[in-house]
Amino acid sequence: MRCFAIISTAATLIASQGQALTLADCKRTTYPSHGGEIRHVDLGEGRVMWLDWWSQEGTAKGMTLVECASGEALKFRMAEENMGRRAAFDRTDDALEVLERHQSGARAFATFERIAADLEFIARDIERLTLTNETCACAAAYPAMRGDKTEFQLAG
Repeated sequence: MRCFAIISTAATLIASQGQALTLADCKRTTYPSHGGEIRHVDLGEGRVMWLDWWSQEGTAKGMTLVECASGEALKFRMAEENMGRRAAFDRTDDALEVLERHQSGARAFATFERIAADLEFIARDIERLTLTNETCACAAAYPAMRGDKTEFQLAG
């Protein structure tokens, strides 16, 4: 009986190693107990996004959008409180409205440059950058778009 349990457990572990990464697997704490990434979403056409959060002696909430093939990313903060000397704000609903408007139109017009311009007086710390490492969400939704980026590895 014990031998059967060991074989069954080993088979489960081996089988799970072959399973594809999912967006649900990307939910993680990136800083011990006070920062992380949640709500990973496939926006279609090679684009993903997720919510970044922080909560230690202050709170912050931001969003990251990534074009998986190019690694182009747009990051911005939608809300914060007690994060240094800046005034508290929460414009989450307004920022999400901007994203929804861009997502509902043609992708050709939903460039990060245009999204950033529409967020200019809504969000803080708007940053456009190019990632050289594959993100978890891209690995889950668009693994074929990795290109030359360093492959994402889910820490276990």
